[in-house]
Amino acid sequence: MSANLAGIILWTDNLIRLSSFYEKALGLKPHSVREDFIAYRWNLGATDIRFSIGLHSKIQGSAKAPLRVMVNFNVRNIIDMVSKLKESGAKFIRDPELEHWGGFVATFEDPDGNVVQLLQ
Repeated sequence: MSANLAGIILWTDNLIRLSSFYEKALGLKPHSVREDFIAYRWNLGATDIRFSIGLHSKIQGSAKAPLRVMVNFNVRNIIDMVSKLKESGAKFIRDPELEHWGGFVATFEDPDGNVVQLLQ
């Protein structure tokens, strides 16, 4: 393969609301914080993967096509994470279901309307 995934950026018009959601609901810890951009990093040996949230002047309101791109997060206990997210006010589109490949998937919307999936 000639390219590896380096990361994903969610652009928003409300950095504080969106970063607070991901930090409180999913327990993400910032790697780098700037006034208009926050990066979260996972070190996978020789590769770093980053999930970032940033302010963008051309983004306003909720996601216009929220199903076009889905961010997936691996979790250790999907039932506990879903419970925690529901307590945080996350709107679930799909409660945890067993998939044909043997894992579980749950799908919810973040405060900007982006569709996010949890995998276990």
